[in-house]
Amino acid sequence: MTALSVLDLIPVRTGQTSAEAIAASLSLAETADRLGYRRYWFAEHHNMPAVASTTPPVLIAAAAMRTSRIRLGSGGVMLPNHAPLIVAEQFAALEAIAPGRIDLGLGRAPGSDPVITQLLRGSGTTSDVEQFPRHVQDIGALTSDEGATVRFTSGGEYTVRATPAATGAPEIWLLGSSDYSAQLAASHGLPYVFANHFSGQGLERALDLYRSGYRPSEEHPEPRTFLTVNAVAAPTQEEAEARALPQLRMMARLRLNKPLIALETVEEAQAAETDAAEQQVVEAARSRWFVGTGESVGAEAQAFAAAHGVDEIMLSPVAGAFEAEPRDAAGGRAQTLELIAEAL
Repeated sequence: MTALSVLDLIPVRTGQTSAEAIAASLSLAETADRLGYRRYWFAEHHNMPAVASTTPPVLIAAAAMRTSRIRLGSGGVMLPNHAPLIVAEQFAALEAIAPGRIDLGLGRAPGSDPVITQLLRGSGTTSDVEQFPRHVQDIGALTSDEGATVRFTSGGEYTVRATPAATGAPEIWLLGSSDYSAQLAASHGLPYVFANHFSGQGLERALDLYRSGYRPSEEHPEPRTFLTVNAVAAPTQEEAEARALPQLRMMARLRLNKPLIALETVEEAQAAETDAAEQQVVEAARSRWFVGTGESVGAEAQAFAAAHGVDEIMLSPVAGAFEAEPRDAAGGRAQTLELIAEAL
């Protein structure tokens, strides 16, 4: 049976506050924990009107206080935005808060537009994107109980630890939608996740590069990978298609470099005019999404996992909300997780 996990970008819809959006997502994390989902990851995106997942470590800590079993992590921390030591310290602290339940997914992309990237780098706390492979290794060493060793050119050594007395470490995963991360994960003996929910292009090649080039490590003697997918489940196909529309329209705005707005409600999306370019993007994206009843989406997830040789699928529940639904509840997203879990 395919294990299921959840990726959350914390969508913010029309009229919804950040506080309400985060409250809805923390409630959704509780739902996933109760239903037996394997892990729950928060993405990192900046300055987007429809996305409130700006700081995964803070969100993970909040979710840890509301859950007891499910693994929690980042999907992912965009490493060039942060100093490796700070990331290591944050996730070592999270591992101490929720021992054995923390995943550290690392990505190489900035997660935002060039202006925000410049603002982040202007803070002086970021890292050089070209040093990404070394910084991944550094974080692994810093979060271990042995720590990392700094060697001075003048002689001598200095030990640095992300936390004084670690009894465990977060599990590091590399994320990506290109060949680069697949090959890097393979060469470092690390687990790898292909961001299929965002790209969908080059999936087979990336998995083949990862598996064929994998170099076993002590922690991971065999390659480990799973895939992300966008999913909407509802009692009827008609409702599922309606709930998928707001996110599909937002994806079109993003792909076509149109001004971004808060996520539309289902009613707003249905009433809006869509030009030919937008409709083309909507149809292309919809062809890759899993939208339907719990039974049909569950079957698609099982078949998708089998086709690509993975034992886990991470669902990004992209169900939109109707205007009358409470703003501090997950609504259609919770329904998606419940119906799929029931079907499997």
